Amino acid sequence: MIKYKLICKDCEISFDSWFASSIEYERLKNNKFLSCHNCNSKQIEKSLMAPQLINKKNSDQINENFKYKRINKKLKEYQKFIKKNFEYVGENFSYEARSIHYNKKENKKKGIYGSASKDEIRELKEEGIDTEVIPWIEDKNN
Repeated sequence: MIKYKLICKDCEISFDSWFASSIEYERLKNNKFLSCHNCNSKQIEKSLMAPQLINKKNSDQINENFKYKRINKKLKEYQKFIKKNFEYVGENFSYEARSIHYNKKENKKKGIYGSASKDEIRELKEEGIDTEVIPWIEDKNN
């Protein structure tokens, strides 16, 4: 695929368009299949374009985006595993964790997950109650 910046010679609007190859662009132009989306003119030409070169700065940004997506994907996998294998207790996490730890709830077959403040987590750890914190990414369905 190749991207060209095109310009309409009649209304002078410029726009980008993708083509399978430079040969495909030439074929479409010669057969007058290219037209301006603004004025419908067939007077379309390629304008000057600078190639996009990957330099150190661009490469670093691409690598950072890739790392972010990988981490995001892994966190979502963890969340899916947790939702499937643990019981959600919501804001009652500290209470439920203490109940399990101090054997008040012996019939717990699953681990639990939920919400707790930093102070609550610190207090649980001070009491010897093993807890872990992971970032939670909300699903964006909208």
